[in-house]
Amino acid sequence: MQELIEFIVKSIVNNKDAVKVEVVKEDRFTMYNVNVAKDDIGAVIGKSGKIAEAIRTVAKSASPRERLRIKFDAK
Repeated sequence: MQELIEFIVKSIVNNKDAVKVEVVKEDRFTMYNVNVAKDDIGAVIGKSGKIAEAIRTVAKSASPRERLRIKFDAK
């Protein structure tokens, strides 16, 4: 899942080297923290959060039994 999220985000951003996906396992879910460059955060979130929501939808569809959360941050 980490590789899928990283692939999607890297295909959107300009600064591909700044993309980092960290995995945090909790009891009830897995959280993926996605860090990108400040200049790319708008492209990843999208207008009204539509791109971010699409990334979440694809990730949830790829692993329907896994409860996951995805958080986007800029460095």
